[in-house]
Amino acid sequence: MSDDVSCCIKFLTLIAGRKHKDVLLDALFKAGGRLINIVYGRGSVKSSYIKDVLGLVPEENKVVITCLLPGEKSDAVLNMLVSKFNFNKPNTGIAFIIPVEKLSF
Repeated sequence: MSDDVSCCIKFLTLIAGRKHKDVLLDALFKAGGRLINIVYGRGSVKSSYIKDVLGLVPEENKVVITCLLPGEKSDAVLNMLVSKFNFNKPNTGIAFIIPVEKLSF
């Protein structure tokens, strides 16, 4: 891969609740995400009975989504995750982007 292409591609990783999987996948695909990969996981949070009853426990079932994004769309995708999916609030999701040239295999 030439340097011109690799500097324009970003690798997105996000972790969110499984209930948002389909909506997130659709939004990522529309934003130009390619080679989308999905892995299911389970959170490690332990809760008390009272927190369970009050609904204060984050979702235990998680989805980890990775994909490649065009570099010029990476900021827009992160902003969309904050505005549409509230990733800026606790217990909603985590997302980060790494330039492809910084990845090692």
